[in-house]
Amino acid sequence: MTGEMMKLTRVLVVDDNEDAATSFGELLNMAGYQVKTAFNGREALLVAESFRPEACVLDINMPEMDGYQLARQLRDQNPDHPPVFATVTAKGDYGHLGQAVEAGFDLHFTKPADPQEVMEQLEWCMGKQVG
Repeated sequence: MTGEMMKLTRVLVVDDNEDAATSFGELLNMAGYQVKTAFNGREALLVAESFRPEACVLDINMPEMDGYQLARQLRDQNPDHPPVFATVTAKGDYGHLGQAVEAGFDLHFTKPADPQEVMEQLEWCMGKQVG
């Protein structure tokens, strides 16, 4: 790795709001990332098996499987090299932050999140893992 931050290549975006997931995924794609989107936890787990994301941007409030449960299961899929986890959610309270840390999230953003900030923080976190 040179003086530049390592560029993430594979990012999984999961949100039950399809417009939010798709638009955020498109922004990441335009910035040079390989992006897959999923609209629920079950779909995200299937996508992650073959896509092997380096980072996951997850909503928390989703039906059937919330973002906390999803993060734990995604981490279990690849325990030796887990992805960087970011939550982008409407929740901003301290109770949520504690649950996010417990579930293994590296980053927290409150909606509406600045896509540029999310990308910069994901790259910074990935650089820490590699370095």
